[in-house]
Amino acid sequence: MPDVIARILDQRGVGPDSADGYLNPTLKETFPDPSSFQDMEKAAGLMLDAILDGRDVTVFADYDVDGGTSSALLARYFRAWGRELGLYVPDRLTEGYGPSPEAFRHLKKSGAELVITVDCGAAATSALDAARDIDLPVIVIDHHLMGAQLPHTAALVNPNRPDDTSGYGHLAAAGVVFVMLVAMNAEARRRNVAPPEGLPDVLQWLDLCALGTLCDMSPLRDANRAFVRQGLRIMTRSGNPGLRALADVAGIGVMDSVYHATFVLGPRLNAGGRIGDPWLAAKLLATDDRQEALELAERLHGLNDERKAVEAHILEIATTEAERQLEANPERGVLIVSGEGWHPGVIGIVAGRIKDRFHLPTIVIGWGDDLGPVAKGSARSVRGVNIGGAISQAASEGIILSGGGHAMAGGLSVAPDRIAALDAWMCEHMAAFKSEREEAKRLEVDGILSPSAASIELCDMLDKLGPFGQGAPQPVFAMKDIKVIAPRRIGQNHLKFQASDGGTTIECLAWRFADTPLGDAAFAGGNLSLVGRLKADEWNGRRRVQFEVLDAAVTDAN
Repeated sequence: MPDVIARILDQRGVGPDSADGYLNPTLKETFPDPSSFQDMEKAAGLMLDAILDGRDVTVFADYDVDGGTSSALLARYFRAWGRELGLYVPDRLTEGYGPSPEAFRHLKKSGAELVITVDCGAAATSALDAARDIDLPVIVIDHHLMGAQLPHTAALVNPNRPDDTSGYGHLAAAGVVFVMLVAMNAEARRRNVAPPEGLPDVLQWLDLCALGTLCDMSPLRDANRAFVRQGLRIMTRSGNPGLRALADVAGIGVMDSVYHATFVLGPRLNAGGRIGDPWLAAKLLATDDRQEALELAERLHGLNDERKAVEAHILEIATTEAERQLEANPERGVLIVSGEGWHPGVIGIVAGRIKDRFHLPTIVIGWGDDLGPVAKGSARSVRGVNIGGAISQAASEGIILSGGGHAMAGGLSVAPDRIAALDAWMCEHMAAFKSEREEAKRLEVDGILSPSAASIELCDMLDKLGPFGQGAPQPVFAMKDIKVIAPRRIGQNHLKFQASDGGTTIECLAWRFADTPLGDAAFAGGNLSLVGRLKADEWNGRRRVQFEVLDAAVTDAN
């Protein structure tokens, strides 16, 4: 292999024997054995029984992309058998996350004879107890962490349930559902049954699996790499009317990249669950009607614009408050900002933005303004600081009403008049993680790069290391002592400039840099050392390479 590729693979722990599998992942080599999942075969049998018996089945989906893709996978599979699957998606504001006793009672009264939860349900003990009490069978397909006590279900498929030994706890819910579809086909073959057109070809829906995997930030290793690599190829065919319509309204021609999935399609699909109708994404991904797809896509596109405006307003206020807190106490180990009327659908995004800017664990809290009297908070953390654990401890000590999460993210509920107490408690708790916070500021680079070496050929070579995502980051390079030429602001707060080493120049893009000290340094025309990624750009049929800046430091010109 070329030296640069070999070095990057080696730095990521990929040896010569495993390099081909990493670069060319296949479903044949990586696909999980469905029987290795607890309850997978049991659940497949129960769902096939429901299909053959013509029972009324409803899928209960989470309101994010992983939930929407998971529900659409099941809806398309049932439709291939001539059965329409009912849909229920909870409202973020009025119902919160996951199933509730009220939702199950509603579904029972509506005639549901079987409910399948996707991307939720594994920890909904009270709701599942209520379903049992009203004789409503529930199959749970989830991937979230859960406690040692298993809830009452007809079947529970979750590679992260405590007694599951499949080793696939890194799958997104869409990945688990896709494996389930394969298990259902296997069960149908065992029974020698099939719809008139033959058993469904589940590979045609791998684009949905890839989309859910990418948008849920699942680690791109083994099966997940194959799901994404093969799924993106299927996505380019535009076989899903909903995705095609969403791409059309977003101005995308060919959907062929991780960027399209995670930064163009994903936010629009999430917009309904954040600030609008939580059912929109699941409906869009499941429909085969082009006109309906266009109408749903337009609504999601509009909601995404609305979401960005709401987010920008809250982010401006929250950033000012974070700066004030750090001026008052530069040693703070956590930032907690709050505001009345801050929409819970965007506070997680805002928390991530502030975390990235200040390199500190961040909690953003909103309440009131028709959002309810209880404040909702969303947290994002830096590497090495377990924010979910801190929130769970705060809940157990009565500082907040409830909350939890995982190492990098969490959520909570708190009375507005207890936010100050939460702030004091968190500051004291996070004081013990100073070394971890400092270590999290380290940005690993894959090599030193000069502008003259940043060719489109190198960019194409690096692309062969993809797909890139969680656990498989795009290569990062440093350019040292670069002269900034002709900086200009683009958009609201982004920068574009030329970087020169005295001979060759390369165009650079720096997102959200304009209103920062580094942006000021760029406009001052001094020398910077840059860290970023190579990106191929095409304009009027001409391809060129750009450098996408992740971070920078002011250096002395010598």
